[in-house]
Amino acid sequence: MSACVIIPARYASSRYPGKPLVPLLGKPMIIWVSELSARAIGRDHVYVATDDTRIKQVVEDRGFRAIMTSSRALTGTDRIAEAAGSLDYDIFVNVQGDEPLVDPRSINDCIELKERNPECIINAYTELTDSEDPQNTNIPKVVTTEDGTLLYISRSVVPGHKTQDQRQVTYKKQVCIYGFDRTELHAYEHFGRKSECEAVEDIEILRFFELGRKIKMYPTPPGSLAVDAPEDVPIVEAALTSHWQK
Repeated sequence: MSACVIIPARYASSRYPGKPLVPLLGKPMIIWVSELSARAIGRDHVYVATDDTRIKQVVEDRGFRAIMTSSRALTGTDRIAEAAGSLDYDIFVNVQGDEPLVDPRSINDCIELKERNPECIINAYTELTDSEDPQNTNIPKVVTTEDGTLLYISRSVVPGHKTQDQRQVTYKKQVCIYGFDRTELHAYEHFGRKSECEAVEDIEILRFFELGRKIKMYPTPPGSLAVDAPEDVPIVEAALTSHWQK
């Protein structure tokens, strides 16, 4: 099955305007993510979906392909759905543009899992490290069944506990690599609005619950960090430096 990566990149982020172009060790973050995606699937199959000509210019200057999308997209997945309309692939992998430490092998794992489970949405997760606080609302926490099916995802601490001795020892967090086919993206886009739970949590994958779609989660190596706010930049830069010194 043919597959591509589409990276949604919006300049007017409510939490961090201009985030895709934030320099990390001197390189725009969107280029870090484009390059790691290219290592997984090849440069010719990597696209950046954006509604901003500044992002388009930076992407194309570095030899990557940009697809201009409208400003009406409600979420990154809506933007992926719009961009997918002009592309001829079986599998569309959404790699979020704010996760420059994603392991390229995890993108390939997403594609392989989607091939084996065509009836499922695919999404990645990893365990929180000791330095990450489960109380941090910028980190969506994941709850799955024992076979890896997503039960719920929340910015609150889940699963909850009644007593301290029942407290979860390790928590899972979402890693923003998703695998879709065209029909799933079409259904998502044509829902036409954010679902109630999606809007409250501000977690876009929750819309698929309203559509009755099964979501299969798979583990990725620890160490993926997202840039959600300006204070995350030095943390991510330190992690990138450590990664490339290995």
